[in-house]
Amino acid sequence: MGRPKQLVPWEGRPLLEHVVARVRAWPVVEVVVVLGAFEEQILEQVDLGEALVVINPEWREGIASSLRAGLDALVREARIARTFIALGDQPGIPVEVPPALLSGQEESRRPVAVPVYRFQRANPVLVERSLWPRLMSLSGDHGAGGLLRAHPGWVTEVRFGFLAPGDVNLPEDVEGR
Repeated sequence: MGRPKQLVPWEGRPLLEHVVARVRAWPVVEVVVVLGAFEEQILEQVDLGEALVVINPEWREGIASSLRAGLDALVREARIARTFIALGDQPGIPVEVPPALLSGQEESRRPVAVPVYRFQRANPVLVERSLWPRLMSLSGDHGAGGLLRAHPGWVTEVRFGFLAPGDVNLPEDVEGR
């Protein structure tokens, strides 16, 4: 991108600000934003509102370190029984996905709910507190996908008839926004 993608303009504001505002509209009690690279620049330019900001000093390790940092912040909040794991570069999560994941998880009584968009697993993922220690044991530049594939009994898939929302990775992903 040539600059931190969290700061690229998306619908009139920085991408991360847009994503955080969308997540605040989900059925959530707390929003936690994990920052690593370019943290100072992001904090200066992005309005994160009431979100709890966690600085990940180990960000060079990869996405697993950010997952650990975010979950570690939530562990201290005894009232939080589950969390959505969302990515800061996915601004197009449809509004119906988070409530459907909650319903799917409650019906299945499994600790994880994953959206499947036209046969493709993607984000956000809803994870009960009982699995946070397992997620916090991950390392490297891998998210929870491998662990969840290794334990299919933990996961309920909630299906949607539309394509997975895209990531913002390239300049053409933000053209016209």
